[in-house]
Amino acid sequence: MTKWLNQTKHFLLSQYVADGLRITLSILLPALVLGQFDALITGVTISLGAVFVSIPDTPGPVRHRRNAMLLTCGSTFLVSLLTGFVHQNVYVLGVEIALVSFLFSMLTVYGARATAIGTASLLSMILVMDRPVTPADVLPQSGLILAGGLWFTALSLLFSRLRPYRPAQQALGECIREIARFLRIKADFYRPNTNLTAHYDKLVAQQIKVSEQQDAVRELLFNNNLSIDNPSPKSRALVLLFVDVVDLYEHIMAMYYDYGSLRKRFGSTSILTDVAHLVEQIARALDDVGLSIRSNLPVHNQPDFAEELNRLTARIDQLAEPDKPGSNLVLKKIMANLLTMIKRLHAMPLYASAASQDASNPLPDLQYSRFVDHQTVEPKAFQDNLAFSSSVFRHALRVAIACLVGYIIGLGLPYGAHSYWILMTITIILKPGFSLTKERNEQRLVGTIGGGLLGVIILLLTGNKTILFAVLLLFMVVAYSFQRVNYRVMVFFLTPYVLILFRFMGAGYIDIAEERVLDTLIGCVIAFLASYGLFPRWESGQVTTNMRNLLRANLTYLQRLAEGLSGQAVSVVDYKLARKAVYVSSANVSAAFQRMLSEPKSKQRFREEVHEFVVLNHILSANIATVTSTISEGPGHEWPGHDRPGHPESRTAGIPVYPDELQRPIRRAIAILTAYLQQIDATDSKLEGDALMPMPASHAPGALTDTDRLLLEQVNFIEKISFDVAHITDTVLFPGTMSS
Repeated sequence: MTKWLNQTKHFLLSQYVADGLRITLSILLPALVLGQFDALITGVTISLGAVFVSIPDTPGPVRHRRNAMLLTCGSTFLVSLLTGFVHQNVYVLGVEIALVSFLFSMLTVYGARATAIGTASLLSMILVMDRPVTPADVLPQSGLILAGGLWFTALSLLFSRLRPYRPAQQALGECIREIARFLRIKADFYRPNTNLTAHYDKLVAQQIKVSEQQDAVRELLFNNNLSIDNPSPKSRALVLLFVDVVDLYEHIMAMYYDYGSLRKRFGSTSILTDVAHLVEQIARALDDVGLSIRSNLPVHNQPDFAEELNRLTARIDQLAEPDKPGSNLVLKKIMANLLTMIKRLHAMPLYASAASQDASNPLPDLQYSRFVDHQTVEPKAFQDNLAFSSSVFRHALRVAIACLVGYIIGLGLPYGAHSYWILMTITIILKPGFSLTKERNEQRLVGTIGGGLLGVIILLLTGNKTILFAVLLLFMVVAYSFQRVNYRVMVFFLTPYVLILFRFMGAGYIDIAEERVLDTLIGCVIAFLASYGLFPRWESGQVTTNMRNLLRANLTYLQRLAEGLSGQAVSVVDYKLARKAVYVSSANVSAAFQRMLSEPKSKQRFREEVHEFVVLNHILSANIATVTSTISEGPGHEWPGHDRPGHPESRTAGIPVYPDELQRPIRRAIAILTAYLQQIDATDSKLEGDALMPMPASHAPGALTDTDRLLLEQVNFIEKISFDVAHITDTVLFPGTMSS
């Protein structure tokens, strides 16, 4: 019950619900106001313009949203103007459908927001083409659509001005929540009955969500001049909190151990179950922090876990074997990690609060703009993709053909009045990849049929306009709140909302429900066949690029570790950029693999091997993070310059140098990954050309401490995993050969 209440609170306080309320207000207000003056059709047309511009108004920097909304205002005005003049000639309209579908689908090359602009423009063509207007009314109708778009833009920017940091705050709260879920999954690895292989799949899937949320927060904070160039106390707190959150996430990633070995050594005791329980408690506390940030409330009453930590520490001491010093060292290491995590959790809001109030203390110079991907809009990118080898070009051609076929089929339907729903379905669910199209197909069909039944039942039960309006308002808010969370739920509530709307306009809702379901079914079939049969792009064909990017990212991450072990200074920015590249590349490969699983089995090449590659790379990056965490003061600091007990002589300019036997496995791991990167793409030899250079040896090896012995075990494991990754890479990319 508590878990359900927390999930409900998280959602109600999310940016999704805030956007749902704002979009509903923006769309509904023009129709309501003008309806009072017997100008409902005019109001609905203005509301239509607001609907179009709401599509690209997704979370992000205000200037990006503003530019996208203004461009959408212009494109929807021009497209609706063109469609209004040509819609009476079915042949000319068919040509327009094909050309406009192709051109606006090509905007995919410029990223997600540009894709949304293209979708809005296509919908403006589709929804205008069946509106019965005379040539004299075309310009006024297009003007009303433009007015609706400008109205939505103004209202959206006003809300942003009134609460400039609220979107970033909500996104940060959501990011923390996803990290808490990631930590809960980590907790289950310590449970003796957990299926490790299946659980790695859950962990990797959750890693994708964490990566997406981190990118969303980076976009909102680091692409905002108000947050970085001239930070207010609020923006300082958000930036500092996010930096701490990412560092905490790395520490969670570093909590990797050989769980099979742990079970063999300590499975007969209940210590691992107790550890899992403590990790779950920490995850729950982290989730509460995220909820407080979303609620705009200070974090209070954090548990200190002192009693639980003391109890577990005492039990671990009892498990030590008298004749085997260090036999419980791995458990002590786990407890040390948990203690560090708890300290970070407790310090996070306090540190950000104190630092944000000190205006004289600038933000750490982490070169924040380097952590955000910058999408440049250049005509050359469009031109370069006008080739059949481009997946964007093939997608645009696929959409154009599918929409033209849908239009021709719609002309042959007996009712015809609302057959534009066929084109709308095709436009919305036909995605560049087969798996995404298949997923949207299922979601739209289930949502439309279920929502249609719900709408008909409601309309049969009552004709009271007050009740119907209240239901319509509720369904609008829910539909627009779920549009970026769950497409099936959105369609489920959008369908009865549309039926009730037509009921208010005097149309027969039963007939419309039947038409909507039939048109949706036709559109889904066309989209599915097009995605499967028209120049399809299978995820297995993209595996080389994804694997190369992840290998390169892990290699750079390994180089930062090697530099730290050899006593070289590693800048915080370079280290964190390497860490980010690993997380993003790993999430991309994992997401591509998940999409591949939705494709026909005949198109899934090396399914088991790619799955193993994903898991091994996760284990590799987690172990690099584990060793890095051990040898550094913390992910947010420079590499340590403090004395290492047992090696006072191993120093280079104040930075400790670790024994050569700890460095050799990392150098060998770098060598093998570099060799395979060069085998995949010879150009990588220049990019990572220094990877094979020998690292400076330690001045004096000395005797290994207990910590060094654990480190040696971990770096040897990194070397082994690197060879395993290389072998899988060889199997997938060069079938029929053997790894050397």
